[in-house]
Amino acid sequence: MRWIASLALLVLSTGSLFAAPALTADESAIRQLIQRYVDARNRMDQAALRELFTEDADQLVSTGQWRRGLDNLLQGAMASSKKENSKSSVTVESVRMLGKESAIADGRYETSTANPSAPRKMWSTFVLQRIGTGWKIAAIRNMLPTPAAP
Repeated sequence: MRWIASLALLVLSTGSLFAAPALTADESAIRQLIQRYVDARNRMDQAALRELFTEDADQLVSTGQWRRGLDNLLQGAMASSKKENSKSSVTVESVRMLGKESAIADGRYETSTANPSAPRKMWSTFVLQRIGTGWKIAAIRNMLPTPAAP
C-alpha cells in the first residue's frame, strides 16, 4: 500500500512537468491582439481595425489578391466581411518571437458560410511588430489548403 501512495505522490509532484508552458507577456498580448482583430472584423468595425495595424500593413488573401497598404487592406476586409455575411474565428496555434521587436503567429482561420455544415477552413500567418510598448499587425497571409494529392 505504501508504494501506491509513493507512486501517487510522485505522479502529482511531476505533473507540472507535462503541463503546457505558461505564456510570456508578449505571447499573451499577441494572442489578445489577434482576438481583437477577429472581433473587429466580425463587427465590421473599420475604425477598431485601423488601430490594430501598422501604417504599411498588407494582406495576401487566399484568392491571391494582395491588399497593399492599410487603406487597401481595410477596404478589402470590409468588402469581404459584407460578402461573407458570417462570423470568423482564428485559433492561434503558435507564436514565435523573432527577437524583441517582431513575431509570427500561426492559426487556424475559419469562416462560416451560407451553408453552416460547410465552413471555410484556412490557415493564417500574422506578422507582428512591437510599436512602443504594444504590438501591431504588420502583415497577414491566408492560405486555403488544397486537397491532398492521390
